[in-house]
Amino acid sequence: MTIYTEQQAREILEKVIALSTADETSATLGGSIDGNIRFALNNVSTSGVVSDASLAVQASFGKRTGTASINQFDDASLERVVRRAEELARLAPENPEYMPALPKQSYAKTPAFDESIAAITPEYRAQVAAASIEACRKENLIAAGFLQDGQNFLAIANSKGNFAYQRGSNFDYTCTVRTEDGTGSGWVGSNVGKVPDFDTARTIRTGIAKAKGSAGARALEPGKYTVILEPAAAAGLVSFMMYGFDARQADEGRSFLAKKGGGNKLGTLAFDPRVSIHADPAHPEAAVVAFDEEGLPRKRVAYIDQGKVGALQYSRYWAQKNGAEPTAEPGNLIMAGGTKSTAELVASTERGVLVSRTWYIRMVDPQTVLLTGLTRDGTFYIEDGEIKYPIKNFRFNESPVIMLNNVEELGRPIRVSGDESSYVMMIPPMKLRDFTFTSLSDAV
Repeated sequence: MTIYTEQQAREILEKVIALSTADETSATLGGSIDGNIRFALNNVSTSGVVSDASLAVQASFGKRTGTASINQFDDASLERVVRRAEELARLAPENPEYMPALPKQSYAKTPAFDESIAAITPEYRAQVAAASIEACRKENLIAAGFLQDGQNFLAIANSKGNFAYQRGSNFDYTCTVRTEDGTGSGWVGSNVGKVPDFDTARTIRTGIAKAKGSAGARALEPGKYTVILEPAAAAGLVSFMMYGFDARQADEGRSFLAKKGGGNKLGTLAFDPRVSIHADPAHPEAAVVAFDEEGLPRKRVAYIDQGKVGALQYSRYWAQKNGAEPTAEPGNLIMAGGTKSTAELVASTERGVLVSRTWYIRMVDPQTVLLTGLTRDGTFYIEDGEIKYPIKNFRFNESPVIMLNNVEELGRPIRVSGDESSYVMMIPPMKLRDFTFTSLSDAV
C-alpha cells in the first residue's frame, strides 16, 4: 500500500523527527498509485499499475545540510535514513544561502483529489483504449495513444512542529490518429479533474476529423501570419514564459523581466491588457495540493493582471534578502479568456493559420523568451472564416512575450496539461497577429 492516511503519514514522520539529533530536521513522505494503458497500430501494447512511496529526510547542523531517502518504513529503516542524512550533513560544506526550517504554517484544503479517478480499474482503461481503436478502425485510420491516471499523497513535517498532508489525483489522455498512408495526422488530448468530464467518443472524433482533414497538405510560404493556437498549442509556449517570473533571475538580469540598469519590471505593462494569468490552488476546475514540497502554502497569485506584471516568484532566500514575502511553487496556471470556442475564432478570421499542436519547443534566448519549435498533427489554412485546406507544418521562432502583445482575441479557457512543465493549466484558444513561421517541415 502506498497511499497512507493522514494518521499513518504523521506517525512515520513523527518517528523520523524524534530519531534525529540534528539542529533541524525536515521530512517529506509521498506515494502514488498510477495506472496506464498504451496502444499503437490499433492494438494495446502495454498496460499496468505502478505503486510506490518514498521518504526524504533533510538534517541540518548549522548551515550544513544532508539529505537521504528510502522506500522502507520499518523502525530500523527509518533510523538508518536519519543517520545517513546526519552523516552527509556533517560532511557537507556550509551553504551560504541556507534557510532554516519553516515554522508552523496554516494550510487551506483544496479539492485536488477526486474519488472517481482513484476508483479507475484496468477494465475502464481497456474500454477507453478499445473505443479509441475501434472508432479509428471503422474509418481506416491508425490510432496510437496513452491514458495515465493516478492518485497520490504528500506529507511534510519538521522539527519546528510544522505538518501538512493532502491527497491528489490526475487523469491525462492523448491520442494521435494517422491515415494509412501516413500523410494525415490528428492529435487530441484531454486532461480532466474527474472521470465524468472525459468522453472517449467525443474526444477521439476530434482526432479522427483532424487526421482525415490534414491529408494531402499543401506548402505555404513561411512568414508572419495571423494564427489561431488551440489551447494545447498555446500551453507549451506560455509555460516556458512563466519560468521567467522568478524574482532572482529578473533582479540579476537573467530574465525578460529584468529592467535595464538593474531591478525588475514588477508593476509595468508588459502584455496586452486582455492578458491575465494567475495561480490558484483552489480553482474548481484545476485544483492542486495546497502546499509545495518545501511546505510553503500556495495562495492565489496574480502574475499578470490586465497586462501588468503583478507578481514575481520569490524563493525563501531571495525574499529574505529583499524584504519580500516568499512564494510557493505554483501547481497550476489560470489564464483569463473570453467565451468563444476555437471554431468561433476560426469563423471570425479572414485569413490565417490554425495550429492544433506545438512540439519540440526549445529556448533560444531566455532574456526575450525567444522559442523555437514545430507545429504538428493538424495545421490548416483559414480563408473567409473557413478551414480551406491542410498545410505542411512549420518551424516557428516566436517569443510568447511578443505573442501576448499581438492578441486579436482570446477564447474560452479549457483545462490542459502543461506538456513540458508540471503545471495544470486553464488556457484559452488564442487568435494572434504576426506569428513568425521561419521554415517548412515535411513531418506530419
